[in-house]
Amino acid sequence: MSKAAGMTQMGSAKPNAFENALEQLRIAAEYLKLEDGIHQMLAHPKSELTVSLPTKMDSGDVHVFTGYRVHYNDARGPTKGGIRYHPNVSLDEVKALAAWMTWKCSVADIPFGGAKGGIICDPKHMSQPELERMTRRYAAAIADFIGPYRDVPAPDVYTNAQVMAWIVDTYSQLKGYMVPEVITGKPIAIGGSLGRDKATGRGAVFCTVEAAKVKKMDLKKATFAVEGFGNAGANYAELLQGYGAKLTAASDSKGGVASRAGIDAAKLIAYKERTGSVVGMAGTQPISDSDLLKSEVDILCPAALENTITPDIAKGVRAKAIVECANGPTTPSSDKILDANGVFLVPDILANSGGVIVSYLEWVQNLNRLSWSEEEVNSKLETKITGAFRDVHAMATKNGTSMRTGAMMVGVGRVADAIRILGVFP
Repeated sequence: MSKAAGMTQMGSAKPNAFENALEQLRIAAEYLKLEDGIHQMLAHPKSELTVSLPTKMDSGDVHVFTGYRVHYNDARGPTKGGIRYHPNVSLDEVKALAAWMTWKCSVADIPFGGAKGGIICDPKHMSQPELERMTRRYAAAIADFIGPYRDVPAPDVYTNAQVMAWIVDTYSQLKGYMVPEVITGKPIAIGGSLGRDKATGRGAVFCTVEAAKVKKMDLKKATFAVEGFGNAGANYAELLQGYGAKLTAASDSKGGVASRAGIDAAKLIAYKERTGSVVGMAGTQPISDSDLLKSEVDILCPAALENTITPDIAKGVRAKAIVECANGPTTPSSDKILDANGVFLVPDILANSGGVIVSYLEWVQNLNRLSWSEEEVNSKLETKITGAFRDVHAMATKNGTSMRTGAMMVGVGRVADAIRILGVFP
């Protein structure tokens, strides 16, 4: 039997992600003085779908995986959110991620609501054919729950353009015609957008540039560390290095590496592609995730999973600024510690919104059968995300809050305005 076939949902001692999301919402609601009814509506997902996915493994055995898709709120447009494959996927995690997607789309001021999906599996121990069969089963199971004007999925942790291609093909076969606009993050050959592969990291870099201006930090002299050297984290490192900043530590799920002299991000990417991990890169020393998060750098970029910056970690953070490439990497209690210690934090719903902004641009191109150049896409991304940063910073400054609370006030406030205008049916 495949190792994947034996996977079950794993417990965790870390804080519940959805409870964290609700606490962030509560804080924003207090600042915004939200009506109780609207607060209650925003504290509950619109709909939740759990599906069983019988999948034939290479051994010939059938294993039943569990998948989820959550629509959180669609007051501002069709819901939007990624699909992740991970052993620790849970319904509460997916609900939290869907909530954060709702605020993220709102902060970016794009006409989407929030959604998220996931399957409890271990893709690292599954073959390509097993992943394809499981993915197509999932696509068929949620086919009536998604659509270009209802819910538009995208890649997330351990999913990629190939997985999106299987989903769009399965959906299109069921509809009887090609529907590229049902999903984003696709390969270029079937309607994917140029610039999408680096959009999350690029958007976070644009936010870092803005944060450096606020903190009067010279990026040419700045040092930074990346926790989670995957797609977003690696692209962030390579692009930020282009501004002159020096990467001094990086980690992935297998371990971390550090060098005070600096690590060439492009060489580290090539090394990981060749070996499967950053561990063992020549000229570096091993570093634990905890030590990386507490390392003495100007900029810290958590780009892995949620709840990595706990209160114990937060007390030891020495970075001047944190730019959250990951979703929900910092717990609410840790936010208070970081804020008290003067750490300038660019929250996830702003910092990593580059991916959903370019996903929106891909959706618009697909709906209108257009194809924009990479330069045009990157320009539109920069305009959108720097505008969002300034909106959030202005809100935080006006109300004397952290950037997290400022972002939540912008995001939640816009969704609340939409709900007030729409009213409650019936």
